[in-house]
Amino acid sequence: MSPVFWIAPGGAVLALGFALFLALRNLRQSEGSEPMKEVARAVKAGAVAYLKQQYKGVGIFMAVVFVLLLVMAFMKLQVIFVPFAFLTGAFFSGLAGFIGMSIGVRSSARTTWAAKRSLNSGLRVAFSAGMVMGLVVVGLGLVDLSAWYAILRAVYANLDTVERLEKITSTMIAFGIGASSQALFARVGGGIFTKAADVGADLVGKVEAGIPEDDPRNPAVIADNVGDNVGDIAGMGADLYESYVDSIVATMTLSVVALKFTGFEVNGVLLPMVLAGAGILAAIIASFFVRAGDKAEQRVLLRALRFGTYGASILVLVFAFFAVRWLLPNHTQVYWAIVSGLLAGVLIGYFTELYTSDTYKPVQRISAEAKTSPATVIIEGLSVGMTSTIPCVVVVAAAIITSYYLSGGGSNPGLGLYGIGIAAVGMLSTLGITLATDAYGPVADNAGGVAEMTHQESMVRERTDALDSLGNTTAATGKGFAIGSAALTALALVAAYRDEFRIVGQRMVDDGVLKQLPSLDLNLLNPRLMAGVFIGAMLPTGVAAMIMKAVGRAASKIVEEVRRQFREIKGIMDGTAKPDYANAVRICTLAAQKEMILPSLLALASPVVVGVLLGAEGVVGLLVGGLAAGFVMAIFMANAGGAWDNAKKFIEKGHFGGKGSEAHRAGVIGDTVGDPLKDAAGPSLNILLKLMSMVSIVFLGLVLRYSLFR
Repeated sequence: MSPVFWIAPGGAVLALGFALFLALRNLRQSEGSEPMKEVARAVKAGAVAYLKQQYKGVGIFMAVVFVLLLVMAFMKLQVIFVPFAFLTGAFFSGLAGFIGMSIGVRSSARTTWAAKRSLNSGLRVAFSAGMVMGLVVVGLGLVDLSAWYAILRAVYANLDTVERLEKITSTMIAFGIGASSQALFARVGGGIFTKAADVGADLVGKVEAGIPEDDPRNPAVIADNVGDNVGDIAGMGADLYESYVDSIVATMTLSVVALKFTGFEVNGVLLPMVLAGAGILAAIIASFFVRAGDKAEQRVLLRALRFGTYGASILVLVFAFFAVRWLLPNHTQVYWAIVSGLLAGVLIGYFTELYTSDTYKPVQRISAEAKTSPATVIIEGLSVGMTSTIPCVVVVAAAIITSYYLSGGGSNPGLGLYGIGIAAVGMLSTLGITLATDAYGPVADNAGGVAEMTHQESMVRERTDALDSLGNTTAATGKGFAIGSAALTALALVAAYRDEFRIVGQRMVDDGVLKQLPSLDLNLLNPRLMAGVFIGAMLPTGVAAMIMKAVGRAASKIVEEVRRQFREIKGIMDGTAKPDYANAVRICTLAAQKEMILPSLLALASPVVVGVLLGAEGVVGLLVGGLAAGFVMAIFMANAGGAWDNAKKFIEKGHFGGKGSEAHRAGVIGDTVGDPLKDAAGPSLNILLKLMSMVSIVFLGLVLRYSLFR
């Protein structure tokens, strides 16, 4: 085993150890008064109950897929290790989300209590909870990758270097389907839960009853806070765990082809894991840079978080320079691909912030339109979301071109594709702290809810509102980062699919399953490829539509429940009777579990069905069409929703009439429309892009054996 390999598991141990330190430090903080503890307990109980119910359903699905993969292995359509690697990918993805959410729900009241001391204290508690999520994701991801690399290296030890690495990477890339499947269920189910509760609470509470967002008289308020944790912490954690693992294994696969016969095959495979390990160290160091004063201004708070994320990026650039010179001395140009990936991540974050923060004109213009009518709020928000796709798409397109050619793609196309993969790894190398700024948001949001429900003094609510508003921007930035990394990762997986076609086809010929090695015609005039492109472009809209409808149906049930309680439980509005929070949580849980099935199955089945009907060329078209359409749609949805949310909050700060005004009502309606876009349908498309690629690779043997076009 190369000594270089141990950097990856060493980084994993460091990440998990520091996450444990931060978690214990947060848990030592005071949770505040008894009413604050009571709210925190209710949110925790609801979140844990939801995840238990979700994991039961996901467990059944995982068992079915495991058996299917096992049957494929016995039929020599897949290697025997893939079914078991599938289970570990799903297990670690779910575990990462569960741990992150567990710390998140325990940190909200602690954030509120810390905000009584100072704004910086509240920021540190919420950010530390987010760091636990980020570090657990990268730590468990590298544990899974390192363990399988070591196992497979021992199994294939008798083969020559190139053949051994082909076997290892071909097997490892397939087990990403476990993480992808878990992420899809977590994101879709959690998104439906959180937005059903949020929309239902807003429509009846804020619009009809005229009570504040987190008023304890609203029966859906606890369900809303639960949803923040199961959707925006556990769901986002599983989503980015998938991106992190998939980008590394895709690049490892591409490296075998890119660096074959150069003498650096092993180092090329290990570089993505080394870069990920270095990124963990950079994220931990940069986390100490996050500090803020007592000014409750978004500019001040954003600057505090930027010190952390930008600092981590600079440190990774330094570490990557020496890593590339050490591991690939004859291919040092690969370093510039890493630079392009990191720079793309920073720029996507900047442009997302530009279009979603109330510090800038786009969101302020949406707020100004609220003086006219809800219709103009919707129109302006749609325009902002659509416009925001332009710079983000240009940035990713530029990253693809620069990473390909700067890494040597002009003379060696394989090396250029490796450059695109390593750019995705570079972008995700700072995930430990980037995800922290995202997971911080739901903790801050819940902290504001705790302050409102326990009637804290105005100074505390002002500070938690500032942290919450910042959380909306960082969440939008995190979604932009997730979308950008998903695009580069999915592109690397499409390239890896081509190489896997050759490797899997040759293995099936050697095993006697196929008579001859099949061909792959990727000519753009191939009608099967073009048919696949159109089907792929349709899938994001189809999946998004299903999720939007699911949110609408679930929200309708919550609206009816809140109205029923206001009508039947006397004394809720004057505070003499307590709402039935548990029933609202139960309704959201059952609705989310039921509604997530159809869109999830569509995403999982499409690559297999297209492969059988149109062949491998049709699958490539499906992946390309889905990537192009899904990337643009995901950016639009995330940024339009984030802009509407912060436009509403900008009005609540006292602009254009403030809370309770007609402008505020229009802003709430805009936010209600944007909620399922940014927190349910949009984020699910990130996973769709990568999941389709993973399913295509895992079921490639089945397609080659049973396609109508063999």
